[in-house]
Amino acid sequence: MMLNYGVIGCGMMGQEHLRNIALLSNAQVGAIFEPDPVMRQRAAELAPEAEFVNSIDDLLSFEAINCLLIASPNHLHLKQLEQVAAVRPLPVLVEKPLFTVLDEMRRIEALRQSYPAPIWVAMEYRYMPPVARLINEVDEATGGVRMLTIREHRFPFLQKVGHWNRFNHQTGGTLVEKCCHFFDLMRHILKSDPVRVMASGGQAVNHLDEVYEGRRPDIWDNAYVLVDFASGARAMLELCMFAEGARYQEEISAIGAKGKIECKVPGPGRFWPEHLGEPPVAQVIVSPRDPKGPRRIDIPVDPQLLEAGDHNGSTFYQHQRFMKAVLGQGQTEVTVSDGSWAVLMGLAAQHSAITGQAVDISPAGFAAFENTSCVAVG
Repeated sequence: MMLNYGVIGCGMMGQEHLRNIALLSNAQVGAIFEPDPVMRQRAAELAPEAEFVNSIDDLLSFEAINCLLIASPNHLHLKQLEQVAAVRPLPVLVEKPLFTVLDEMRRIEALRQSYPAPIWVAMEYRYMPPVARLINEVDEATGGVRMLTIREHRFPFLQKVGHWNRFNHQTGGTLVEKCCHFFDLMRHILKSDPVRVMASGGQAVNHLDEVYEGRRPDIWDNAYVLVDFASGARAMLELCMFAEGARYQEEISAIGAKGKIECKVPGPGRFWPEHLGEPPVAQVIVSPRDPKGPRRIDIPVDPQLLEAGDHNGSTFYQHQRFMKAVLGQGQTEVTVSDGSWAVLMGLAAQHSAITGQAVDISPAGFAAFENTSCVAVG
């Protein structure tokens, strides 16, 4: 069976999806809805066989498509999923985050319960080869993770259509927009749900002199987040978005009674300075307590996959697995529940940083948080 994608949104991330779909066997893009003329032209160059339509309803009436990709701005995801559910509920790969304010969580849960086809939330970071290697070996290397640290030192937010990613009310806030990936990794690696979130964050360097239609961006560029889990494990996120000079963009460290495993992931190759030679290669390092002696493994990625996107080849591997789920040959690995938890953790972190108080998101404490939180604004 050939997967024939209908695509909603072809900005920067949507175009990365198009490049990776083109590398798949038995997959193509049949129809695209992209209202911005510049993005539409770029998408046409990447998917010349696709037919362009003028609305989501037109896309859903395109009989040849048999699955969907939603890669529109964050605040549109839930509304578009509900429209798809009402008209033609095809299997869908939807970009993160699933929603941007807490009162939408009940809507996404209602959709999850009634939707008859797979909904896969695009958490690409799970499928970066060095991160996937860490996930596969973490229990053996650590004997059970008790401490997990994720660091992302990266470049500022890039320019997007209409500057939508400069404002919390359209993104959910940085700790939702950017960091839901990392909160998903925390739950996935620790195999446990969070119970308490504490955070400090703000806007220190980036976008301070920008003005769009009389408004200054309020998106944050740095944060620390601590998360306690039901299992007793704890995790920390360190985010800095004015550190593009770093050799590695993501570094993950997991430690348990038996030892430590970590991975180091370089940023997009297109940002690596040419005068420094070849970009760094991702690594996994295993450091047992006994016998002592770190073991470093290079994790090279197919250059064609690196060229196709900014996520260390993960977008391609994600689509491979999504294809199996659509064809009934595999499970939906990143579920609506996973996506909802990641957003909830991000919203709790935003709230904690704003109020200076820890947020209880355990089953016993969630109602109190739900009553005090509405939208993540800084």
